[in-house]
Amino acid sequence: MYTVYTLRSLQDGNWYIGCTSDLKKRLEEHQKGRVVSTKHRLPLELLYKEEYQDKYEAFKMERFYKTAKGKRMLKSKIV
Repeated sequence: MYTVYTLRSLQDGNWYIGCTSDLKKRLEEHQKGRVVSTKHRLPLELLYKEEYQDKYEAFKMERFYKTAKGKRMLKSKIV
C-alpha cells in the first residue's frame, strides 16, 4: 500500500505533497526535522491522504498534484 499525502506548515501555511509506503514513519521523519524540504517549516499537520495499491500509480498522482491543475483538484478535495 502506498500513500500520497499533503502536509500544511502551521508556521507559514505552505503545503508539501509526498508519497510513501509507510505514512506513520514518514510523518515522524517530517516532525523530527529529518526531511530537508520541511525541516524549516515545522510544525506540520496532515491535511489529506490517498492510498494506492500500485506504487507507480501513487507516484504518478504525487507528480500530478504538484502541477497547477493537480493543486486545484487537491484543494477542492480538501476544502
